[in-house]
Amino acid sequence: MASIIALVFLIPLGLAWQDAVRSEALADAAQRSAAVQGALTVSRDPRDVQRVLDSIGGDPTRRPVVHGLATGGIVRASDQDVERAKAQGGPMLVTVPDGVVRLEPVPLGPETGVLEVFVPTADLERGSTGRWLALVAIALGLVAASVVVVDRIAGRAVTSARELVQAALAVGDGDLGVRVQPSGPRELAEAGWAFNRMADRLVVSRTDERELVADLSHRLRTPLTVLRLDADALDSDDTSVGFFTEAELDRRRTIRRIRQAIVTLEGEIDVLINTTRKSVAAQETGPGMCDASEVVRDRMVFWAALASDQNRTYQVLGAQLRIPVAVPRAELAAALDAVLGNVFRYTPQGTAFEVAVSRRDGYVAIRVDDAGPGIANPDRALRRGASDQGSTGLGLDIAHRVARQANGSVSIARAQLGGASVVMLLADPEATPRQVSRFGLVGRLARERDSGTRRWPRPREKQE
Repeated sequence: MASIIALVFLIPLGLAWQDAVRSEALADAAQRSAAVQGALTVSRDPRDVQRVLDSIGGDPTRRPVVHGLATGGIVRASDQDVERAKAQGGPMLVTVPDGVVRLEPVPLGPETGVLEVFVPTADLERGSTGRWLALVAIALGLVAASVVVVDRIAGRAVTSARELVQAALAVGDGDLGVRVQPSGPRELAEAGWAFNRMADRLVVSRTDERELVADLSHRLRTPLTVLRLDADALDSDDTSVGFFTEAELDRRRTIRRIRQAIVTLEGEIDVLINTTRKSVAAQETGPGMCDASEVVRDRMVFWAALASDQNRTYQVLGAQLRIPVAVPRAELAAALDAVLGNVFRYTPQGTAFEVAVSRRDGYVAIRVDDAGPGIANPDRALRRGASDQGSTGLGLDIAHRVARQANGSVSIARAQLGGASVVMLLADPEATPRQVSRFGLVGRLARERDSGTRRWPRPREKQE
């Protein structure tokens, strides 16, 4: 394509250049002819005309010739051409073996002569070889430049297309975090923007879907806890001791199946919440943020209904102010539900509890106190899968990992209500960094994180 463009533009340019040289040579011949005509108007004596021809100078073989006067010189035009020039009455060009001759009628008294001026081929084509070589060089340069430009454009297009294909394959394999840098031709760049927009919408859609699943799982916990408490209030399901009628055996076996089904369902819901929470967190492109007070108020809407059914009194403190934390909302809600679920699960009905939110010393504290029997082994309670009551052990472990994600910790101590006090400390993202003191709460927590050890008080017996 580049070669055709070069030929289309350079061939006419070369021909025009050649015509200009030819016109210049013929114009020089016309000037010499005019000089001889001026001499003939003054004198028609061959000797005077001869002196004018000598004064013009140049190559003797190219001296003008006057047909009809004995001026000498080399005659190249035939008699027929001379007669045609007389008959035409104006200048004419005639091709001869070594070039062209310009024939122009001139008056010689009562007769008409013809002035012949020779223009050799060398003058007509002066510099043509160099010109054509220059044009060929220009054409080759244009072709080379076009090849380089086309190669660069094609290379960018191929690279952009390859990146788009690789990104599409990655998304197909489940990696929704891959993006492309739109580049290349306009169409490929637009395709890149469209791909990034599609991937963003897929991420939002999947995140919304998993958050919906996690939220539904949280909602199921309240009625499931009610079912568990009602099942615990039923008669014993032990059939190994005593003598029972067939109807009593069936009733006790039914109670056992109900309790086993509730335990299984609780475990499935815990796994579902934990899985969806980790999936949502893995897709976070940056640190998630939420309002801890808003999360507490929202979750207490659900737990308040169950507290009313069980005649539990409760208080919510400090949740009226906005307190941001660097934890995704779904994860903080899961951690709070885990702690509150333990209160409802392992304390008797009618046991009071308290939920408080506060910020101090660069940390946000979410505290859940109860008036129950307390926790005998806090370290064991904070380890996943170490429950003594046959639960999944995910409760306080979820809260612990959420707190660590926010550069905080979870502690278990004696509550003022008499039972256990579970405190989640989360780093305050709006706090001004300050020197860590070796004294006070912040310094103690920093030392405990560095050493990996923590000592807890020994409250009364309580499980997760």
